Amino acid sequence: MECAAEGHSTDANPEPDNTPHPPTSPSSAVHRALQLIQSGDPDCQLQAAREIRRLTKTSQRCRRQLSQAVKPLVSMLSPDSPDSHEAALLALLNLAVKDEKNKNSIVEAGALEPIISFLKSQDLNIQEYATASLLTLSASSVNKPIISASGAIPLLVKILGHGSPQAKADAAMALSNLSTHPDNLQIILETKPIPSIVNLLKTCKKSSKTAEKCSALIESLVGFDESRIALTSVEGGVLAVVEVLENGSLQSREHAVGALLTMCQSDRCKYREPILKEGVIPGLLELTVQGTPKSQSKAQLLLQLLRDSPYARSELQPDTLENIVCNIISQIDGEDQSGKAKKMLAEMVQVSMEQSLRHLQQRALVCTPADLPIASCTSEVPSK
Repeated sequence: MECAAEGHSTDANPEPDNTPHPPTSPSSAVHRALQLIQSGDPDCQLQAAREIRRLTKTSQRCRRQLSQAVKPLVSMLSPDSPDSHEAALLALLNLAVKDEKNKNSIVEAGALEPIISFLKSQDLNIQEYATASLLTLSASSVNKPIISASGAIPLLVKILGHGSPQAKADAAMALSNLSTHPDNLQIILETKPIPSIVNLLKTCKKSSKTAEKCSALIESLVGFDESRIALTSVEGGVLAVVEVLENGSLQSREHAVGALLTMCQSDRCKYREPILKEGVIPGLLELTVQGTPKSQSKAQLLLQLLRDSPYARSELQPDTLENIVCNIISQIDGEDQSGKAKKMLAEMVQVSMEQSLRHLQQRALVCTPADLPIASCTSEVPSK
């Protein structure tokens, strides 16, 4: 069946028309796509799904206007129409991006069962698109417990260990989204995800969104003893967290220092040495002056726990950062500990002073509201 555009002739031999026509407007394209997707004809629906994917790739307005397409697109995910799965998945994915109503409508329309089944697909593209779809759908607080109850978490952890590079990254971010719901964290814990998270953290760029979500997951999971044991048991596990603390984004570093602090607070005698031996001190010192307010506070607390004695010093030996660092370094090597500590602190102070000066200079500039950058934090996959 030929899917004719609205207003176009369907005669077998139409008269040639050489008159130039303006391009189809977005509103007429949306109307046509809705007609085709609701036609019930498989070929027309396939064409509509591809058009909906295109229209919703960058347009929030089109996502709203095409919300009626959700149910017929979900019906295209049935096992009876395998040829339409990819187009329908991608269309639904784009409809869900940054649109809370569409996210919830997609789940309400019954999309989770086929999407979760696609996580087990031998077709790596379908598996990738299904993982990306769950990442986006899991950004909705309403969907988090529903996705978990549908059995997605063990399959996401399996993809985290054995999927394609993109699927692994999306699975980690989806799990991070799901972990913010209290009941889901225990389910994630039962899948023993730490080795797979660490392996992904080792290979990804430490300043990436993937590293941030992996670090957030680790920070949440090390609140449980089995995850702390798993992290120290995996080769390079603690080191991977330390590398994020040194080279990650501001948010990643906050999660990394939070994870290490949680470990040390849970059992200082057990975790002090594994953390110290990975060379964490320079990164912690840097965080005390360069990190977010939370990072600075956590870094100082961790430095105190990493020193030789967990108890406060006397008034003659005030509990200053310099004394703490001297004490830590004395446990690492015995040569000129005080000099090393002073040098490290002096470098940090210099960096802090330079940053403060730059900040004052920037504040002195006249800056209108239109000039201010808009911060954005994505917790879902970009449009495809």
